[in-house]
Formats: sequence, C-alpha cells, structure tokens
Amino acid sequence: MVRRKESAEEMRKRHEELQKTTSAFTEEKPFEEREERDERDERGERDERGERGQEKVREIVLPGQVVAKGLDFLPGDGTVREGDDIIAARFGLLDLVGRLVKVIPLSGTYLPKKEDVVIGKVIEITAASWIIDIGAVTVGMLGLSEGVREYVEKYADLSKYYNFGDLIVAQVIAVKPRGAELSMKGSGLRKLDDGLIVRINSNKVPRVIGRAGSMVTLIKNETDCNIIVGQNGVIWIKGKNVESELLAREAIKRVEEFSHVSDLTEKIKAFLEKVKAKK
Repeated sequence: MVRRKESAEEMRKRHEELQKTTSAFTEEKPFEEREERDERDERGERDERGERGQEKVREIVLPGQVVAKGLDFLPGDGTVREGDDIIAARFGLLDLVGRLVKVIPLSGTYLPKKEDVVIGKVIEITAASWIIDIGAVTVGMLGLSEGVREYVEKYADLSKYYNFGDLIVAQVIAVKPRGAELSMKGSGLRKLDDGLIVRINSNKVPRVIGRAGSMVTLIKNETDCNIIVGQNGVIWIKGKNVESELLAREAIKRVEEFSHVSDLTEKIKAFLEKVKAKK
C-alpha cells in the first residue's frame, strides 16, 4: 500500500483536529477514582483527593504514528506496514497481542459485517419484509423467507410476527448497498421480551464480551441476569428484578468508560462484589 507523505502543515492540522478528542481520553480519571467519587457522593463528603498512583492505561495513537518497528511485528486491524515500521491507520488504542499490532478505534458508527449478531428495532413493514433499525449507516432488511419458518399467504398482516417497535436478535447474512440483509434462522435469534436496553459504542463491544466471553459471563453471574450483546452496540438485559438489571447496566457502562484500563475484569468483579455486599 503506497501512502502519500504528509506535509508538516497537513500533519499539524490533523493533530489539532484530534487534540480535543485525544485529551478527553488521556485525561480520563482512573477506575478507582470513580469508585472513590461514588463513595464520597453516598456520604455527602467534599471531593478532597490526596496523592495517588497512576493507573496503567493503553497508549492512545494517532493516524500516521509509528506504533512498532521491525519485521518481527505483524500489522493487524487499523495498521499498515511501511518498510520496517508499522503505522497507525486510525485514531484509537494501541493493542499488542504477541507479535500482532492492532489499533482499536475509540469512536465511530457501526459498520455491519456478515455473520454479526445484532439487536434491532422494527421501524417499517413492507409487503414482504421488515425494515430494522440496527444503529448503522444503513438499515437492516428482514425478508419473509428469513424471518419466519411457516408459510405466509400473500398480503398477510406481517405485524402479527414482528410489529412496529419490536426488538429482535438477528444475524447479518449479507451486506449490500441498499442495506444489511438479516436472518432469524439460527440459535438464539428471536424476538425479545421486555427487558432493559443499553446502548454503547459498537467499538467497545469486544471489551464488554471479553476474551472467551469472560467479561459478559462475569456480569451475568454476579447480577443473575440474562444478557445478549449485539455487535452493533445494543445490549439486552433481563433480570429477576429492576435492581439486578440496573446493576448489570452500570457494570457494562463502566466497561465502556474504562475500556482502556488494564485488569478491567478484576476491577469490574470487585465493583460488583462491593455493591452486592452493601445490600
């Protein structure tokens, strides 16, 4: 891949445009400070902070920045190779796994991909399909053949299957210019009952799921909630009571907020155990 060399002026302007966004993350308060702040709010105490150690965070990088040197490293998502250097191709968090170098985007609109499982809402019904809002740059389209298994007569009322406002779990089977084609044929794909909906940045979904599902499993077990995470950043929570659902939501929002912090699973576990111990 051949990249045009930026002039000094172009680099200066690009860095100025990203400065505000970068500062918002580099000045992020550590996880424990959020914990201390919550406790102070409960006791009604003033915010009086003493000296404290700095939390280890992942490095934030800018497009065009050299993130690794040498042929021992391999470029992954969000990076390109230029000679012996690996260059960041987007603004995000540097992630080094073994020899693989990736940049995890910090923001952006969900871009549907084939085989993604998403949670969407029915916003329109046509003669032979349902139009689904999946929070992407394009809509989702659920055709009759992929939406129901039984025979449906021509001009039948499709709202008896999925009505306006219904939430569904579906899978992307194709991405085309007119939209993402969806299917309800698969394990766990269904219409959702009442529950709590949480929306997060779709780029933070891998952090909420965790390696081999470790993070979402932890939150499920500690809150006794059923949780479905859509790749589009829409999350469905169903618990035995409202309190458990709200606790699960708070844990998920903390994962999103502190996605750049190391040992996050242990910190979320400690937070959940602490809240439960107060009850």
